[in-house]
Amino acid sequence: MARAPLLQLSSISLTFGGGPVFAGLDLVIQEGDRVALVGRNGSGKSTLMKVMAALVEPDSGARVLSPGTSVGYMEQEPDLSAYATLGDFAAAALAPGEGYRAEMAAEGLKLDLSAPAATASGGERRRAALARLLAAAPDLMLLDEPTNHLDIEAIGWLEAQLAETRSAYVLISHDRAFLRALTRGTLWIDRGEVRRQDRGFADFEDWRDKVWADEDEARHKLDRKIKAESRWAVEGISARRKRNQGRLRALHAMRDDRSAMIRRQGTAAMALEAGPKSGKRVIEATEISKNFGDRVILKPFSLRVQRGERVALVGPNGVGKTTLLKMLTGELAPDSGELRLGTNLQMAVFDQNRAALDPDMTLWESLTGDPEMRVSGKADQVLVRGQPKHVVGYLKEFLFDDAQARAPVRSLSGGERARLLLARIMARESNLLVLDEPTNDLDVETLDLLQELVSEFDGTVLLVSHDRDFLDRVATTTVAMEGDGRAVVYAGGWSDYRAQRAEATGPGRTVGKSAEKPSAAQTKPEPPRSKKAPGLSYTEKHRFDALPAEIARLEAEIAKLEELLDDPDLFTREPVKFRKATEALVARQEALSRAEEDWLELAEKAENAG
Repeated sequence: MARAPLLQLSSISLTFGGGPVFAGLDLVIQEGDRVALVGRNGSGKSTLMKVMAALVEPDSGARVLSPGTSVGYMEQEPDLSAYATLGDFAAAALAPGEGYRAEMAAEGLKLDLSAPAATASGGERRRAALARLLAAAPDLMLLDEPTNHLDIEAIGWLEAQLAETRSAYVLISHDRAFLRALTRGTLWIDRGEVRRQDRGFADFEDWRDKVWADEDEARHKLDRKIKAESRWAVEGISARRKRNQGRLRALHAMRDDRSAMIRRQGTAAMALEAGPKSGKRVIEATEISKNFGDRVILKPFSLRVQRGERVALVGPNGVGKTTLLKMLTGELAPDSGELRLGTNLQMAVFDQNRAALDPDMTLWESLTGDPEMRVSGKADQVLVRGQPKHVVGYLKEFLFDDAQARAPVRSLSGGERARLLLARIMARESNLLVLDEPTNDLDVETLDLLQELVSEFDGTVLLVSHDRDFLDRVATTTVAMEGDGRAVVYAGGWSDYRAQRAEATGPGRTVGKSAEKPSAAQTKPEPPRSKKAPGLSYTEKHRFDALPAEIARLEAEIAKLEELLDDPDLFTREPVKFRKATEALVARQEALSRAEEDWLELAEKAENAG
């Protein structure tokens, strides 16, 4: 049975800033459509959605809405100035007596409708816009990044709501698991053209790769034909007879066609380079806890993070993930317990609020103004992993063009801001990456590259994310913060955590006890009290007492050697001294690693004996 069209775009053309965004675009959205709208950051996804919502007027073409069809658009930055509370805004489009619909949506989205609109955060405003849309239940919902600022539990609730709705919807999201679960069609914006496939996002990457492979083959065939015809034009038309002019015109037409082919935008040239290796033990947290007033954020919790681990922190919004992250990195002191950070750590932090980016600065200033990237005496260069690069050239590696270099940060899309922050982080060497919601707003290709870089990073990663697919691809350990101060460690990523938790909460079992005492995944099990382990021998005790001073000495020597090797001219000026310093640095780093391992083993033996 044919489905009725709800919305039709015909011959839509739109130009922003001198360049065409769309030209001759045709598109139909039908009853029951569940469509993913995908494309590179900056390709025009949000713009197309605003054209569908009649919020952006195209330069030419027609937008036709079927009679009686209602369309709802989730605003990214809604204007709440006319409303006293978030609830007033969320229920504004509802008929009298239907306010309960906004209350139901707000409960699932964990939104306090009584909160004042004037002081609401960006995340609260977006959730209020989403609650308003879901409560209104229009015939066609246009959802632009609805999972941003939602925790995994709320994402699951939203996924269930959209799976059951009778409304058609078009969905932009960076959450691949969300898209795979919900969509039955895909709209792909690629170089100003909108392609459609009536299969969901799960098939998108195979479809995209086939389209690109077919393009490459056609381009290759055309190049060979142009080459052959060009040779004929030089060698075989000396008489310039009239009958050859058609062939020449065909050659010119082929060259025009080849010139008109729009080169695909490549992936960002992102790279992560680990600095000098940290010690084998990166973080040792023992019985750390945290309260804010009467509110318990973290009950006594222990965790050991070794070099090379990728530890994900998961849990509902507001449960304390960022607080725990700050404690584990030494930014915030615990109320009790002990935190010991490893040696030689070089930390790089990706902040979910993009606080490191000044919206009034240009992209150029954002890079050259970073003290760690500044090149003395060179206003147009930045230091990238120890090597100077022209600022525009480095921005191009992250898919920014010349014009954007002098544009303000506030003009960037969410995905572009994420790429700019990644450019700053990846310019420096680090051996401990701290990533707080790094996947928000990134396109599929950039997400894939980021996942690959994080997985192969020769260092340690602490990660906070609500992106289930990204967690499964990256995490080796998951710390689940489950409320009431409970934090439990599980091996693997999101799916592994869910499977282990389901098994642990089966009949007759409980979960979460390890939140108050270290779990087996955190520390070795204590021996039975009735069989006390032997204590340290005299030699071991002497070694144990001497190790802190030895570790401090090695750390000081490493710092001095690194300061010496920071001189960029040392290698050419004194090559022998450079070689000896390098060898000494490696030897001391190895000695430090051994000393740390000895201390950990002896400390554990002494503790078990007690």
